[in-house]
Amino acid sequence: MTAKELIQANLDVVVGNAPDLTARFYARLFEQHPELQHLFGRRSAEAQQRMLLEAIAAVVDHLDDLPWLEQTLRALGAKHVAYGVTDAMYPMVAGALMDTLERASAEHWNDAVRDAWAAALTFVADRMQAGARTADGMTASAAE
Repeated sequence: MTAKELIQANLDVVVGNAPDLTARFYARLFEQHPELQHLFGRRSAEAQQRMLLEAIAAVVDHLDDLPWLEQTLRALGAKHVAYGVTDAMYPMVAGALMDTLERASAEHWNDAVRDAWAAALTFVADRMQAGARTADGMTASAAE
């Protein structure tokens, strides 16, 4: 099985086991890192949860489409600069998501699934951070 197939199969299991996956994720994130909660007040919790699940599904659907991932994730990272997201926050979010996925996967979680998700989340964070650096550079240039 490819990494994309492992992730897709696991996501199907997780959503089946935990239809409230994103609510669980945010609960876990704020339990581990309450200092991040202030970043999420612009939308209702339900809207934020729906957006996150749609974003995860879109990324999983496009894991074999590097140009789409590059463009989309860089733009998303640039957008998150305005929300106050910093590089240090990416591992916090990834860790909470990994914990949530593992718990919702139950007996379906294994080393291969963990490694596939970890690689995908690292890739996502790297591309978003690259977009954030570009946005920061443009912001700094505009301020000069």
